[in-house]
Amino acid sequence: MAIAKVAVIGSGVMGGAIAAHAANAGAEVVLLDIVPEGGRNRSALAEGAIERMLKTDPAPFMDRRFAKRIRTGNLDDHLNQLKDVDWIIEAVVEKLEIKQALYRKIEGVRRDGSIVSSNTSTIRLVALTEGLPERLRRDFLITHFFNPPRYMRLLELVAGPSTRRDAIEAINHFCDLSLGKGVIEANDTPGFIANRIGTFWIQVALNEALDSGLPIEEADAVLSRPFGIPKTGVFALMDLVGIDLMPLVGRSLYNAVKEGDAFRAIHREAEPVRRMIEGGLIGRKGKGGFYRLAEHDGKKVKEAIDLKSLAYAKARKPRLECVSVARKGGLPALFEHPEPAGGYAWRVMSRTLAYAAALVPEIAGSIQAVDDAMRLGYNWGQGPFELIDKIGPRWFAERLKADGQTVPSLVARAAESGGFYRVEAGRRVALAPTGSYRPIERPKGVLLLADLRLAAKPLLRNRSASLWDIGDGVAALEFHTKMNALDPDILGLMRQSIELIGAKHKALVIYNEGDNFSAGVNLGLALFAINLGAWPMLEDLVKQGQQTFAALRDAPFPVVGAPSGLALGGGCEVLLHCDAVQAHAESYIGLVETGVGLIPGWGGCRAMLARGLGKKGFGGAMPAISKVFETIGLAKVSRSAFEAMELGFLREGDGITANRDRLLSDAKARALALVPGYKPPPAPTFKLPGKTARVALAIAVKGMSITGKVTAHDQVVAKELAFVLSGGDTDTVDQTTDDSLAKLERAAFMRLLREPKTLARMEHTLDTGKPLRN
Repeated sequence: MAIAKVAVIGSGVMGGAIAAHAANAGAEVVLLDIVPEGGRNRSALAEGAIERMLKTDPAPFMDRRFAKRIRTGNLDDHLNQLKDVDWIIEAVVEKLEIKQALYRKIEGVRRDGSIVSSNTSTIRLVALTEGLPERLRRDFLITHFFNPPRYMRLLELVAGPSTRRDAIEAINHFCDLSLGKGVIEANDTPGFIANRIGTFWIQVALNEALDSGLPIEEADAVLSRPFGIPKTGVFALMDLVGIDLMPLVGRSLYNAVKEGDAFRAIHREAEPVRRMIEGGLIGRKGKGGFYRLAEHDGKKVKEAIDLKSLAYAKARKPRLECVSVARKGGLPALFEHPEPAGGYAWRVMSRTLAYAAALVPEIAGSIQAVDDAMRLGYNWGQGPFELIDKIGPRWFAERLKADGQTVPSLVARAAESGGFYRVEAGRRVALAPTGSYRPIERPKGVLLLADLRLAAKPLLRNRSASLWDIGDGVAALEFHTKMNALDPDILGLMRQSIELIGAKHKALVIYNEGDNFSAGVNLGLALFAINLGAWPMLEDLVKQGQQTFAALRDAPFPVVGAPSGLALGGGCEVLLHCDAVQAHAESYIGLVETGVGLIPGWGGCRAMLARGLGKKGFGGAMPAISKVFETIGLAKVSRSAFEAMELGFLREGDGITANRDRLLSDAKARALALVPGYKPPPAPTFKLPGKTARVALAIAVKGMSITGKVTAHDQVVAKELAFVLSGGDTDTVDQTTDDSLAKLERAAFMRLLREPKTLARMEHTLDTGKPLRN
């Protein structure tokens, strides 16, 4: 069964955002809510949700135009719109009687075979379906999205004993391929998987901080990066989620779990938290939370609360010795360190990891499902069982026993057999609840370098990049520097790869499994060279980049770029020189060099200009030049792969993959499709207006400077950009070659590199991660 039309009932924060993400996937969407009391507009709630989401940041929509895919209405007047819907999602208030009354209304209008699901996070499926018709129970599931639905990859899917298998498969297929979700089949237990463990973790962390008096800054510092957990840690996470929700979630889980469950022993409603909620200190949506921003001498300063006095003071950036020793000695060294934060980390994480281990197979059939749920739902870098392996299962079991804590049977088995995960015959296997090891099976269409590394060695490798054989004559070039920043080693391996693939392979995919495709050139390396006055070396590096990317474009085999996350500056220029791009939907692509006082120097100006001029239109070259000037000059970055198409960074015919795990497989398929009869594109030539264009662009920049939209140095950068895009000293009757435009690009880049204000921008960006307006 294919899902083409989706309905969401309930247009609150979650319901509206689920509807938006279904629209992102290309579905036709119906969004319904109740009729508000006393209002003239009976569909005001659903309509208001669309208006709200169009203003929300981060944006629920991948493209504002997708909002038009949603038809709004109300439950009294428009319930019959459900009659031709494939999937109906309930996202109303967490009250059983309200949900069941709604299901009976839905049952009266839905068609045979349509699927109904609940987005509940607290109510078990057995309770939701009690007393409902068998016809509905066969088509009913829980589909638990995490907030915000567009960005959080986890979807917990819970089926009942009556649920049709083909309904489960249809939802799994759509959520995986179209919504980009990591779909985890969870058992019908309280809190399912991620929130069962996550709620326990947060409660223990709060309890231990209150009991020990540890400052919240230290608690967040020690519970975050050492464990691969986002820097929000626990307390900043509660601010983000909403502190007022935590007692409700805790109370609900306490009432739902069985007698003897470890959560019942640690649950408490802390007095300081109660006072914070009463005072409106409920997190980011309130007057503040555990942290807040406050004015100090005209500047916004981050403050942290004292858990006893509830007084705020300027937040500290703790320098914890226990965190430092963990970098060399591992997590056991952190746990055994005498610093209070070390003991705190042990008390929180030991109990959380042991709780997770004790819940399998109650909450899920495999340890991999639990690890995936915590990584995708809470953004942990490693799941609970992966963390125990990192600690050392034997050490962990012995320490639990020494502390008087119960050692879960699964942990005891892992301690005896050498871990929860291991590699056998080049494949990763996982410890099953039965005690045997089972191979980890990937869904069809999932191809990961992480798996290939277990069984193969790279074709080429240096400290910054590797080239892998991914089968069928296709190779994959992987960057692995910090933020995948480009450096001479990457350029060198790219040139070696072009030579090797031309002789022995059919095609190349440029791809990696980092958080970002590439954040651009290594600014630190460039600043080092500037401070040494190594101008010839810098110019040679710019020339090397131009030549390498041109060689990529002119290679005798197809090249496909496969970005995910940031593809900025030089990372964007890599993509601009590929034959095709297969982008993850969450790709944020842009030429941002003007932000550091430069222009694209590795062919970005020329590639964008060639694309713009290649589109048919009226007005000669000037409309294309103006658009490229604006895109590069304002350092525009797409907020999705769909926006990247609008900005010209992607072309019609480039592909978009919703699920990150399917990106490499899709890119490989795209590369193989280009192989038959492949010929590299001809080098572009240009007919550009020269001075005429520069005058027009200068007038536009002058107008922006009058209104304060551009700074003095912005104007210097804009002048150099205009010189390149206009073709320099040329005219429309002249033909400008790609090589001659490359020389203009390189010369302008080097002139800007010598500007003191450019140097100031580069240093500021490297120090703060933010642009400097000077």
